[in-house]
Amino acid sequence: MSTPKETVAYNEHADVDIERDSKDVAPEPVTLTQEDNDRIRHKTDKRILSILIWIYFLQILDKSVLGLGNVWGLSQDTGLKGQDYSTIASINAIAQLAWQPFSSYLLVRVPARHLMTGMVLGWGIAATCMAAAHNFGGLLATRFLLGLFEAGCLPLFGMLTAQWYRRAEQPSRVAAWYSTNGLATIFGSFLSWALGHVKNEHVKAWQLIFIIVGVITVLSAPLVWFVLDSDIESARFLDEREKAQAYERLRANNTGTGSHEYKFSQVWEMFYDPKSWLWLFMSLLLNIGASVSNAFGPTLIAGFGFDKGTTSLLNIPFGALQFIAIIAASYAAQVWRLKGAVLAIFVIPVIIGLALLYTQSTSTGFKQAPALVGFYLISALYGGNPLIVTWMAANTAGQTKKSTIMSLYNAGSAAGNIIGPYLFQSKDKPQYRPGVKIVMGMFCALLAVIGLQVIVLGFLNKQRQRQRVANGKPEFIKDTSMSSKWEAQEEVQEEGAGVRLGQNALLDLTDFENDEMVYVY
Repeated sequence: MSTPKETVAYNEHADVDIERDSKDVAPEPVTLTQEDNDRIRHKTDKRILSILIWIYFLQILDKSVLGLGNVWGLSQDTGLKGQDYSTIASINAIAQLAWQPFSSYLLVRVPARHLMTGMVLGWGIAATCMAAAHNFGGLLATRFLLGLFEAGCLPLFGMLTAQWYRRAEQPSRVAAWYSTNGLATIFGSFLSWALGHVKNEHVKAWQLIFIIVGVITVLSAPLVWFVLDSDIESARFLDEREKAQAYERLRANNTGTGSHEYKFSQVWEMFYDPKSWLWLFMSLLLNIGASVSNAFGPTLIAGFGFDKGTTSLLNIPFGALQFIAIIAASYAAQVWRLKGAVLAIFVIPVIIGLALLYTQSTSTGFKQAPALVGFYLISALYGGNPLIVTWMAANTAGQTKKSTIMSLYNAGSAAGNIIGPYLFQSKDKPQYRPGVKIVMGMFCALLAVIGLQVIVLGFLNKQRQRQRVANGKPEFIKDTSMSSKWEAQEEVQEEGAGVRLGQNALLDLTDFENDEMVYVY
């Protein structure tokens, strides 16, 4: 279908009107009841959310078993020395960081069904091949390929959540797939403990771990192809009327419904949008801290004085706490509708935990009980990433802008995972006090960045209000996308405004271009 030019009458960042051609047509409003809304959401959960949960679980599992493999002799068997292990732990993040510009383009141009299938198959093969690596070079190459194929995972999952769900529904859906961080930790820890009892002259325990998780991932690639749908328009589980209703569900989001046209104007807007860089810093600071548990969690527990088997088992409660933190943070954000405040609350236990790790260390090790409590408190940081992802998704419109800002976020995450392991020098074993001290300072800085983001979003809301007034619309509009129950857009129009709201909501406009955008804190 062809579409007329879409015109935005006012934009505070330009001296002229913005005018562009669009290949996408905005669906006309249709009748949608609460029952329709619930039915379509339930269908979407069964078809889309279920596959997101499974694949994200595999992605975390494949990435995190490196630390567990190290407990069972990976470094010794492959002759790693000095900072070799830190380099291997960082190389997949280096690959992700390098790939982000290409990833943001592919996220827009390649349908999600095709893209995810290729990614899963690629990183599954890479994970399996790690078992065949017998030296530093082999491990480095396979981990690099693992990171390369995983590079678009989190941005893709964030974008899919944004284009299938209302803003009020997004925190719980992101929590559903992101919480598999904890489940993967539990499963990986138990698997490594079980395989550690296998005695085989030819295959080591750490090799068995990589083979099993890698093969499971490879076999899941066809599942993605047969189950996942790229967008509402191509959804095989919805009929034509349900597709129209699915679009209508998203109208109040004001963040569009997707486009395959890569718009460089939206990339430029992302660069001069201040909130983009604040989310980058949040991602960077948070994920530098995440490296404490991802790459060095089992190693730190071993430093508390436990043997290999006990170390693997003691990592299981950490996984459970990860899961609880993610669910609790997302539930609190959905109920209170205050993402910034909830994020700040979950940073505080992390700072306390790091302080315990720092203060409860001795010249030879740790005071076992308080140090273990401190390590477990760090699990609260996993409540942060899903909150930031939903915060970005809820406050960013335009398909290209969303893809680039999600990729920028992932670049921050990758950079954090690159920097983090190098803060923990082998000469500082087993306490790693300098690294723990630096990470603690970074989480204090994270609190300041969160507060600044809330201020920026308030300022941007004022801009959109002035923009609406200049376009003859009411200054204040109700954000129905954050309501727990479905509310039609027509129900919130101000009498006598003379302008029908919601006409631009499903077009591929950015949040700066759409004057009806209401930013959420």
